[in-house]
Amino acid sequence: MLYLQIDPHSGIPLYRQVMDQVKYYVASGTLKVGSQLPSIRELSKTLSVNPTTVVKAYTELQHDGVIEMKQGRGAFVAEFDAEMSNDERRKVLERLARQMMVEARQMGAPPELVRQVVEQQIEDMGLSNGSED
Repeated sequence: MLYLQIDPHSGIPLYRQVMDQVKYYVASGTLKVGSQLPSIRELSKTLSVNPTTVVKAYTELQHDGVIEMKQGRGAFVAEFDAEMSNDERRKVLERLARQMMVEARQMGAPPELVRQVVEQQIEDMGLSNGSED
């Protein structure tokens, strides 16, 4: 069962919160390729949000290649694009790291705390085995 939670007071758009959580579940392996996501109507009801919020999240996730929409059948986790080059990965990771550092700075978090949090997430996701592409 997919458990998504939104915080209307976080300052992060609701559709973005949905996107980030779906991406996390896919990256962590909780959602596997081919897994079906809740319907737009079902998820909007569960989260108590307007269906257009879920439509926007699903549309953006589809654009990012995370999910695929199948007419009349729903939304499913898409095959990963394993052909992304290391340069492409680096650019995406740099953008995400920059975004994270801006937010950390805004809340007054020291860089060492950010490092600790990132390292803990790497460990929690079982990615600390030292393997690199």
